[in-house]
Amino acid sequence: MNIKTLKKISDYQWQINATAKMRVPAIIFADEALMKDMDEKVREQASNVASLPGIVNACYVMPDAHWGYGFPIGGVAAFDPDKGGIISAGGVGFDIACGVRLLTTGLTVDDVEPKKAEIAEKLAHKIPAGVGSRGKLKLSMSQIDDVLTGGAKWAVENGYGSERDLKHTEEQGQVTGAKPKCVSDHAKKRQLEQVGTLGSGNHYLELQQVTEIFDEKIANAYGLKENQIVISIHCGSRGLGHQIGTDYLKKMVTAAPSHGLELSDRELACAPLNSSLGQKYLGAMRCGINCALANRQVLTHLLREVFSDLFPKAELLLLYDVSHNTCKEETHIVNGKSKKLFVHRKGATRSFGPGYEKLPAEFKDVGQPVLIGGTMGTSSYVLAGTKESVSIAFGSSCHGAGRAMSRRQATKQWNGRDIVYSLANKGILIRSPSYRGIAEEAPGAYKDVCAVVDAADRAKLSAKVAKLVPLVCVKG
Repeated sequence: MNIKTLKKISDYQWQINATAKMRVPAIIFADEALMKDMDEKVREQASNVASLPGIVNACYVMPDAHWGYGFPIGGVAAFDPDKGGIISAGGVGFDIACGVRLLTTGLTVDDVEPKKAEIAEKLAHKIPAGVGSRGKLKLSMSQIDDVLTGGAKWAVENGYGSERDLKHTEEQGQVTGAKPKCVSDHAKKRQLEQVGTLGSGNHYLELQQVTEIFDEKIANAYGLKENQIVISIHCGSRGLGHQIGTDYLKKMVTAAPSHGLELSDRELACAPLNSSLGQKYLGAMRCGINCALANRQVLTHLLREVFSDLFPKAELLLLYDVSHNTCKEETHIVNGKSKKLFVHRKGATRSFGPGYEKLPAEFKDVGQPVLIGGTMGTSSYVLAGTKESVSIAFGSSCHGAGRAMSRRQATKQWNGRDIVYSLANKGILIRSPSYRGIAEEAPGAYKDVCAVVDAADRAKLSAKVAKLVPLVCVKG
């Protein structure tokens, strides 16, 4: 991106001034190196988002941003329903509520190293992964409706976890206002055998070692310490979420003229929040969120079964579960007044600071855990939400490293089998049903996650707490 055309607010904040049809400016959080490497399409898409009706303050762009569908990945925008604000299927994304959950184990590197290969094999056998992967749960249409309204709470009520898990999950594991009747039968049928599956793409289940602590106080509150073994699960709403996105994008494009919407980009298809279509999508999207929460909860149960066999005394405790790819109804201060807004976060995660009332009691003094996934060959991070983030970006932060090249480009440059061998030589065991999928997700296809996290920390979007490095990765 040509930074000479931007207004530099600080070393970690850059502004695209409101011009032409833009109603508000766009703000990008990144250092100069990340800005220069960011594709120009991010500027175009952020400017388009800033042109949408009812947008509040600015369109915000996270340090991991790259080109996406309609919204840039890493895009954040809040809309006021009282001022013609919209809801956009492209602003949520196809993998609704894709997210990360992190579990502590009470184990150390010395505990798992002798069994690392066995862990990899048993996880690969137990955790369904890959394109079209199916789980052991075979649900009926009425049961899938229960999942779509119940979320992780449904999973716990059916024996896949504990009440403690719900307390450590965003929204306590269940969003209200989900409307299964607004989800097509086709979308539901795609999910009947996919609850409890990783899926494909950048999704993974990863055994990780805590290698560095940046903030002892917050780390203690989170239950993290050096050399500890933790486990990350990254996945979303699978075929159901994708179908919801597909169904409603078509409807929104068709209905746009009747709502008086002139779209600068067809992929920005949206509907007024107060319209019938907007409300139907909101109800369907919330079903997608609950589906993703249930999915990660069932996967947690499968993970615990594996570890109960290998390490009978280990206790896998959920630290936190947070989604990206959502639109959430939230209350924020706008021009000195409390205001109900609908905050889109596409490839961005909540980053609420100390005092947020819905956090588990042990986190209220330090802020919400922000879980940043790396790649199968690089680091992941735990950060904490900040009070500054709430005021500068509606309480948002980055969600990962961010792609540096397309999947197609990656497969031309890397061979999946070679990546597996190379990482094994570094002590990282990869298990996946697809070598092509591994090539698509090659570590070199992503930005430097350490640089992204440093930028988020210095911009005060979130504060660094701990660094995690992979030991075993089950890849979708």
